[in-house]
This record gives sequence, C-alpha cells and structure tokens, in this order.
Amino acid sequence: MREFSTPLTIEVPATGNLTDDVVTNALEAPDAVVFSRKVAGAADSSWQDVTAAEFLAQVNAVAKGLIAAGIEAGDRVALISKTRYEWTLLDYAIWFAGAVTVPIYETSSAEQVAWILTDSAARAVVAEGPDHMARINEVRADLDHLNQVWSLTDNAIDVLTRLGEDIADDELEKRRTTATPLDLATLVYTSGTTGRPKGCMLTHGNFMFELGVTVDELDQLFDTEGASTLLFLPLAHVFARIIQVGAVKSRTRLGHSADIKNLLLDLQEFKPTFILAVPRVFEKVFNTASQKATADGRGKIFDRAAETAIAYSRGLETGKPSLVVRAQHALFSRLVYGKLLDALGGECSYAVSGGAPLGERLGHFYRGIGLSVLEGYGLTETTAALTVNLPDAHKVGTVGRPIPGTAVRVADDGELLFRGGQVFAGYWENEQATTETLESDGWFHTGDLGEVDDEGFVRITGRKKEILVTAGGKNVAPAVLEDRLRAHALVDQCIVVGDGQPFIAALVTIDPESFPGWAESHGKSGGIADNVDDPDLRAAIESAVDEANKAVSRAEAIRKFTILPDQWTEEGGQLTPSLKLKRNVVMREFRDQVAALYS
Repeated sequence: MREFSTPLTIEVPATGNLTDDVVTNALEAPDAVVFSRKVAGAADSSWQDVTAAEFLAQVNAVAKGLIAAGIEAGDRVALISKTRYEWTLLDYAIWFAGAVTVPIYETSSAEQVAWILTDSAARAVVAEGPDHMARINEVRADLDHLNQVWSLTDNAIDVLTRLGEDIADDELEKRRTTATPLDLATLVYTSGTTGRPKGCMLTHGNFMFELGVTVDELDQLFDTEGASTLLFLPLAHVFARIIQVGAVKSRTRLGHSADIKNLLLDLQEFKPTFILAVPRVFEKVFNTASQKATADGRGKIFDRAAETAIAYSRGLETGKPSLVVRAQHALFSRLVYGKLLDALGGECSYAVSGGAPLGERLGHFYRGIGLSVLEGYGLTETTAALTVNLPDAHKVGTVGRPIPGTAVRVADDGELLFRGGQVFAGYWENEQATTETLESDGWFHTGDLGEVDDEGFVRITGRKKEILVTAGGKNVAPAVLEDRLRAHALVDQCIVVGDGQPFIAALVTIDPESFPGWAESHGKSGGIADNVDDPDLRAAIESAVDEANKAVSRAEAIRKFTILPDQWTEEGGQLTPSLKLKRNVVMREFRDQVAALYS
C-alpha cells in the first residue's frame, strides 16, 4: 500500500460560513467589480459590471424574500437553470437565508426532477423558464414538501425582492450567521452513471477548506491583476460551483455564458484570463481547428504546427526544447497558435480541466501553443479537487499532486483512497451507501484506479467497477483505450467491450460536426448512417484504433470495432449531463451490436 500526503499550508477558519466572503468584499472593496453580467439590449455594452457592494445588496434583498416566503434555516431550496448570473445570486441568497442549495441540471427529465425534489424534501424551487416549470408541474402533485415555485422568466428576483421588503436587517443577519463550518451548504446529486443519483452532503467547511487551499495554491489564476473567468459549464456540477465560490472569495471577476452556441463570441467579448472545461471541450476545439484547416487546404500545416507544439512542450519537461523546435515554434506561433488563443479572447493563459482524463497528447499540445491546461482530479463527494497540477508543479499526463492538507493512498487492488477536509459528510438519508464509501477514519473510496509517483503526482488508470476481464483472464481498463479513441477528430463517443469474451472490441459513434468536412474531402454522399460500412471511413477509424492500441499490450488491444449510425447523447439517456458515458445503459441498448462483434 502506497501513501502520499501534503501538509496544510493555511489556517482553515473554525467559524463562519460561505456568506462571509460576500460581506467582506463589500466592506473592504465595495467598488471592486466582482461580476460582469450579460444584459440583452443594453445600450452601452452587452456586459454590465456588478460591484461587491451591489452584489451584497442584491443578495440581501433576495434572501429576505426567501425568509418572508417561509424558508427556515436548514430548509432545502432547489435551483434548476442554465449557467447565468441569477444562479450565483440565488445560491448566495439561499445561504444568506440559512438554507441549503439543491442544484438540478437544467437538462434533467421530469422523473429526475421529481426524484431529487422528493429525496431532498425541498421546500421551494427556483426554475429558469416555462420548460422547467412544465417538468415541475408534471410531478408537483406528488411533492408533499414543496411549498413555493418561482420562475426566473416570470421575474422571480423582483418578486422575491418585493416580498422581503418588510424583513429587518437584523433578522437577516441572524439567519446569515446561523450556519457554521459543520453545517450543510448544499446537496449535490451525483449525475448517476448507474442507478438513481445520490445526494452528496457538502458542508460550508468542505468549501472553506477546499477554497482556502486551492485559491492560495492557484494564485497565478486568482490573485493576478485583472483576473477573470467565464463560466460555461453547468453550475449544477460541483466543478463549476467551486470556481464560482472561489471567484467570489478572491474577487476574481466572474461572468456566465448560458448558450454554447454563443460561447466563442462571449469569450472574445469577456476576455477571461483563465477558463475551466471538461476534456471533451478541449478535444472539440482541437478537432474543429484541425478540420477547418483541412477544409481550407492547410491541413498539413496545422498537423506540423500541432506536432511542433507537442515537441516544444515535451522539451520543456526535459529541460529545453531543441533549437530546431524553438525556431519552428516561433514560426507557428505567428501563423497558427495566436489564432487559437484569440478564439479564447486573447487574454487566456491558463485553463483548468477536470471530469475525465485529458490525455498527454492534448495536454502537451495546449501547453505548446501557450495555454497551460492544469489538469486536476476530484469528485462530487470531495467538493471537487483532491489533486491539481500547479503552474510551477505541472506534469502533463497526471492529475497533479494532492492539494495541501490532503492524503492519497493506493490500496492493494489499485483503488485510490483520499482523506482531507474537502471530503463530504456522507450521502443524504443513505447510511448504507455512506458506509460503503467512507471509512470511519475519514478515508474515501473513489472507485478509481491509479498510481502515485515518487513526487506525489497522481495518474488515473481506470475505474475499478469498469475493469473488463477477458475469457483468457486478462484485466483491461477500458478508459485508457476510450480516451485515446475519442481524441480522433471523427470519433464522438466509444465504448470498449470484452468482459468474458476472447478479445477486446469497441463500438464507435461518429462526430456529426467533423463528418461533413471529411465526407466532402473524400467524395462521400449521404450522412453518417449511409457510410458506417464505407471502407474509407472504416480505414480512418482503424487508424484511430491503431493509435489507441499503442497504449496497451497486445492482449489488451482492440481487435474489432463497429461504427454505429447514431450519436449517444444526454437526451438519449446514454450520457450524463457532465458527458460521462452511462456504460450500463449503452451495454443494455446495444447488446445485439456487442454480441455481433463476437459472432
């Protein structure tokens, strides 16, 4: 059993709660711009600044409305909305009222909404618009605890503000200061790759530990002149949520982008100094740029630029890139890299990646073009980050070292266990699941397999429950192969199969954005479904399979694959809102296709 820990570098507050940051900001820097919010139809600018004093006033007003509506300390209040300024405003207002926020993905079905509202016994819910309201109304008759429903499109913020006009300041202050670090701040439901989502109980102290450490460690992101970030991941995901709270704590200017179709324009207008995203976003950016370059007849130039960026980054790890690589890098910085960075607004030098492994190739590519992607690792149950790469302690291909005050242990079966102040209090109303995951001495079982090197850098190698055992007894971690396969521009999603079978195989779906350009350049007619057996398409996927197989032994290599005609999507039920594959759903729905691989 291998263990590595890092000492705590800060003093974590023993009193107070997350609302203190908002009050402190308004007292110490009332005129500091802490948000820029997108305002439709604004005469002067599409982005309107919000100062620390203004934010405190707005939070106070909405919190008073919640109190007037009958919300008591400890009550659960649900939020279902896209990523927008009002989400953050309501989150803090709920905490100011002494209540507990229950985020719900805005893409959740009526059945999922019903389960979370029922399980959490939510007293109130704020929904974004008519579609969300319809889902709530569909199941409301069965929600005995639910007393209040407000809609943002029906002016929920103004309604709550007016409702709370008679609530005294001292009553609000008493409520605001009720919670201690030991009290529940939020119930974040796991996105549920298997079974029903479980509510992770995250306390104010979990957030205070996590952010006290990470904001200090990532000072080059949060503590620089003009620091800013644009959130576009769903705030129902703990990854985006922790950045939101970290931005408020550090007075980092925060913006929200709700519609992925407008993201590039929003990035260019907002000009963030750092961003956060899941690996699929970085894969899409790379693949889109590659496809566009190929369509414009500059595919070979882009490929050379990409290889140069990777070589340059690898050279940084070993000491210094060669003179030839540095010369090529300088050339491509002008021709290629600058345009990619301009697409992010031109000011972005760091990105934080989490949710799944990014892969060494993409990690080196982005660092080589001038965007350091700091890959980290954590779960909902650990208030996001357990480990993270830092600007001055960065090893591409790993998820970094444990953040200060955190310990990692590799069990005899390879599972990673962690202990630290960010580890959750347990699952809501589910003692059995808690005891299965959380040991009495604080060690949390992640369910992930990994390694820890001599310097403490952690590498994720797969999921414990997803290990395939072939008929020959070979243990295979599918994540290694799947991550490499998805890196190919034509591959959208894939699943590696072979449990109990004589060899490893895969099902592959084609990226609908990349396919048209490929089809045109190869003289193909029809859509994806018309070309699943096309020899050229199969040859392209074969090359992706060959590249993936380089990462594993011959016994672990993919021997056969099938190209499917349709995508796997969140709407179809095959992906979670954070774009993780629901393996059990895919294996159930496509069992005939899997069986055909071995017939």
